[in-house]
Amino acid sequence: MQAEQIKAHIERQIPESQVQVGMNGNHIDLVVVSPVFAGLTPVKKQQLVLGTLAAQFADGSIHAVDFIKTFTPQEWQLQQ
Repeated sequence: MQAEQIKAHIERQIPESQVQVGMNGNHIDLVVVSPVFAGLTPVKKQQLVLGTLAAQFADGSIHAVDFIKTFTPQEWQLQQ
C-alpha cells in the first residue's frame, strides 16, 4: 500500500481523524489525531489504529508499523 492509501483507509475507519503517514521502504510511521482517543490509554489508542489495518497485515500488503503516535486534537495542539 502507498502512504496515501493508508492515510485514506485509517481516516475512513477512525471518525474525525487526521493521519500522517511516513514510509521508509515497507516500514510505516503513523501520527493519528482524533477526538475518539479522549479517555483511552495509550495501548487502547494503538490497538484502535492497528485494528483498522488488520486486513492489510493479514494479506501482507503492510508488513510492519514501526511507530504510532496518537493524539486528541487538544494534545496535538500542545505538540505544535
